[in-house]
Amino acid sequence: MAAPFRFASDFLTKLEYLSLVSRRVFHGTLLAQRRTARSGAGVEFAEHRPYTASEDFRYLDWNIYARHGQLLVKRFQEEQDLHVYVLLDASRSMGLGDAPKFDYARRVAAALAYIALADLDSVAVTAFSQSLTADFPLTRGKGTVLNLLRFLERLSPDGGTTDLGASLTAFVRRAPRRGLAIVVSDWLDPAGFQPGLDVLRHGGFEVQAVQVFDPGEADPQVRGDMELVNVETDAHRRVTVTERSLRMYRELFDGFCKGLSGYCRQYGIGCSQTSTAVPFEEFVLQMMRTAGATG
Repeated sequence: MAAPFRFASDFLTKLEYLSLVSRRVFHGTLLAQRRTARSGAGVEFAEHRPYTASEDFRYLDWNIYARHGQLLVKRFQEEQDLHVYVLLDASRSMGLGDAPKFDYARRVAAALAYIALADLDSVAVTAFSQSLTADFPLTRGKGTVLNLLRFLERLSPDGGTTDLGASLTAFVRRAPRRGLAIVVSDWLDPAGFQPGLDVLRHGGFEVQAVQVFDPGEADPQVRGDMELVNVETDAHRRVTVTERSLRMYRELFDGFCKGLSGYCRQYGIGCSQTSTAVPFEEFVLQMMRTAGATG
């Protein structure tokens, strides 16, 4: 029996670093460009946040600038926060890998949620497989992050087969407000990835697809006679793995990844893809960098 998953003792430090880099270097582009702000008389001051190039100079705190030379924007409670929904695939296929895909995926989910919480956005995390399986309800503020991490630690990739269409349809029906939906998955749904993506985009959400795969899925290091097991359905099949069949498999997997990214590009959906061999911090920073380049 595998030991329970626990975030490393320095994990919060890594999250704070990613949040700071996101806001100061990439100007929080993954999230900030999707936020709408309102101002008016009698609003309650909440905090300062770094100024980004697209914002109106009228919202700068000129007193801070005069004293310290820093460009900071006043943030008010009446500002309309962004609702960020992180949807985490907890199907059985996510448990595959020497370093399970699910462990990597929940680190990415935690990082994206933390970045949003640090910027006073509302964040919810929902696990799914054949249906919605667990929820961390909408919350605001970094003070909730420990509860969020405990929620993620308790999850396990044992939800059976993946049904993106049914799961995301159920999510859309109950979401309190439209916002940014970030789906972290291997996207290995027998019905394909299109139904789930279509449900979200037709439902009025801005969508970010995050694909996580194990290096062995992209380039299996196997040869000879063996029995393959479908981890989600328990179906067994005896096969002889040859160089030719491996070449065909690699082409199919590469085509699947390109198909996902191409579909997302066609419909204006953000798409980030990574092997679990890439440190999660590097991957999250790459997501921010890409958002900054295309924003």
